[in-house]
Amino acid sequence: MRYVAAYLLAVLGGNKSPSKDDITKILSSVGIEVDDEKLSKVVTELKGKSIDELIAQGSEKLASVPSGGGAAAAAPAAAAAADSGAAAGDAKKEEKKEEEEEEDDDMGFGLFD
Repeated sequence: MRYVAAYLLAVLGGNKSPSKDDITKILSSVGIEVDDEKLSKVVTELKGKSIDELIAQGSEKLASVPSGGGAAAAAPAAAAAADSGAAAGDAKKEEKKEEEEEEDDDMGFGLFD
C-alpha cells in the first residue's frame, strides 16, 4: 500500500509516470525502507496507465459491491430511538441517586475543603 501511496503522491506532484527512483526518494524521505520486488511490481502494473481512469474504474467496482445492512440497520435504530426517551428518564433518576451516595461517602468532610 505504501508503494501505491507514494506513486499517487508523485502523480499529484505533477509526475505523470513516476519511476522507481522517484518512489524510493519519497519513501526514504520518511524513513521507509524499500522492497525492490514490491516496488517493481507496482511500477510495472501502473506504467502507461492513467491514474484518473484507474480510480474511476475502482469506484465503479466498489459501487457494485453490496455493502448490506442498510434496511436491516434502520429498524433497530428506529426502535432504539423510541426507547431512548424512556431510558433518559431512568438515567436522570440514577444520576441523582449516585450523587446522593457520593455525598455520603465523604461524610461531609472533603480532603481539600
